Amino acid sequence: MRAGPARHLVVLDVDSTLIEDEVIELLADAAGSGDLVTEITERAMLGQLDFEQSLRERVSTLRGLPVAVFEEVSARITVTPGVPEMIAAVHAAGGCVATVSGGFHEILDPLAERLGLDYWRANRLEVEEGRLTGRVFGPVVDGASKAATLMEWAEDCGVPLERTVAVGDGANDLPMMGVAGLSVGFDAKPPVRDVADILIDERDLTQLLPVLGLRG
Repeated sequence: MRAGPARHLVVLDVDSTLIEDEVIELLADAAGSGDLVTEITERAMLGQLDFEQSLRERVSTLRGLPVAVFEEVSARITVTPGVPEMIAAVHAAGGCVATVSGGFHEILDPLAERLGLDYWRANRLEVEEGRLTGRVFGPVVDGASKAATLMEWAEDCGVPLERTVAVGDGANDLPMMGVAGLSVGFDAKPPVRDVADILIDERDLTQLLPVLGLRG
């Protein structure tokens, strides 16, 4: 157990960062709306669409899917190379690792527990009688929510904002990257590439360790 404040807080986006996939697209494949959702996702990540509006539009195409789809989609997810090693190294140095996602708790919860993350937050899909309603339950985790969440977790684990690191790839990650001490664009889209302090283009999250001074 960590004694005293954490050394760093690393907060990662989930889709196309912590994992290689876009969960909403995997769910949409099961619903037969994959092409439409992929197009909307791409535009949202480029900052061409309001994230909350685009999320609600994409989720609406999932109406009627049985909850069994969560297990099916979870089985298709690929964790990004280097994630377990990065988490272990940050923890060994007394730091915390977290994820905040515009995706969904139903998929993220078991993954985060398996990886040993310290914190995680995402959206929830509304379910009635064992099927998705096509709506999000509760407030949407958007860009502003990601920034507020990073600050909340930093306070909780005793890390000043200058020792927080935000890692993401899309436009909805920009607010949390703006409040973090260090912003890292991971295989990032143009809006993030323009403002990130550091760019990592190799899809291997151990590349983050030298940035934190945890590997030479």
